[in-house]
Amino acid sequence: MSRTPRPSSSLLGVAICTSLAALALTACGSGSGAGSAASGSGTVKIGLITKTDTNPFFVKMKEGAERAAKQDGAQLISAAGKFDGDNAGQVTAIENMVAAGVKGILITPSDSKAIVPAIEKAKAKGVMVIALDTPTEPQSAVDALFATDNVKAGELIGEYAKAAMKGRTAKIATLDLAPGVSVGVQRHNGFLKGFGATDKDVVCAQDTGGDQAKGQTAMENCLQKEPGINVVYTINEPAALGAYTALKAKGREKDVLIVSVDGGCTGTRAVKDGEIAATSQQYPLKMAAEGVKAVVAYAKDGKKASGSTDTGATLIADKAVAGVASKDTGYGLENCWG
Repeated sequence: MSRTPRPSSSLLGVAICTSLAALALTACGSGSGAGSAASGSGTVKIGLITKTDTNPFFVKMKEGAERAAKQDGAQLISAAGKFDGDNAGQVTAIENMVAAGVKGILITPSDSKAIVPAIEKAKAKGVMVIALDTPTEPQSAVDALFATDNVKAGELIGEYAKAAMKGRTAKIATLDLAPGVSVGVQRHNGFLKGFGATDKDVVCAQDTGGDQAKGQTAMENCLQKEPGINVVYTINEPAALGAYTALKAKGREKDVLIVSVDGGCTGTRAVKDGEIAATSQQYPLKMAAEGVKAVVAYAKDGKKASGSTDTGATLIADKAVAGVASKDTGYGLENCWG
C-alpha cells in the first residue's frame, strides 16, 4: 500500500540504471540469473516496476522477486518511479522493458487508471502483465492480480477498533493516501465497514501520501479541528507513526486508538511498543514471488495467469479483543512482509 515517497535524481523518473537503450536496461538486472542471460539466449526476462525504490514495502517486494527469479534461473529487471504517483516514470519503464524483451511485467501501479494504455500496448506485444499490491482500474486491464484484499485488511482493523472501544462514542479521524488511489480507497472503505461507520461519522479526514511527516501534520490539523478525536485510522504505518508523534506532543498518545495496515517490521514493533494498537499485516514478498512464478510458467507453456489471488492479511495486536481473530507481535515480527 502503501507509502513514503522520496525524490530521485533520475531525469526519467525511473530507477532503471542510466540508459534508455534496451541493452543497458537488460544489463541492469538485479543479478537474478543475470550471468546466464549475458552468456546466452533462452533466459526468461521479467520486469518489476514498483511505485518507489526506497519504501521498505517495495524493497521487500523486490527481494521476493529477486529470490524467486534466482530459483527459477530467470533474469529480473527492476525499475521504480521517483515518487509515489509517478505515472510517467512507470510508463517509461514499461516501454524500456518491452524493448528489452521481457516475457512478463510485474507492476504496482502508481496511477491505476493512467497506466492502463501503456499496459495495453505491452500486452499487445505478447507481454503478460501482472499487478502486485494495487489493482488497475479496471482490474481487467492486467492479466492477473496478486495482492492483499485491501477491503478485508481494512475491515480487520475496523472490527478491532470497534471492539476495543467497548461501546464508547467514537470520534474518528482518517489519515488517507490520496484521492482516487484504489488501494487507499479500499482500505478506507474497509475500515469504515468493519467499524460499522460511514464517512458521515468521520470528524476529520486528511491525505498523507503514506508519509510519516505528512501523517504528523495531518494529525495536528485534525486535533485543531476536533480535539476530542479518540480513534485514528491510517493508510499505513509511517502515517500512523506520524499521528502518534503529534498525539504524544499533545499528551494524547495514551487515550487515542491508532489502527493501520501494512504489518512491516517497523510497524509491528510499533504495535509491540504500544504506539499502534493493531495493524493488518500483508505479504509483499509473497506477491512478488507468486508473480515471478507465473511469468516463468507463461514462458514455458504459454498459459497466462488470470484473475485475482489474495495473498493474505493477518490482524496483528498484542491486546486481543473478543470476536476478532488476531496474532500477537511475536508472530508478526517473525512474518513481517514475508
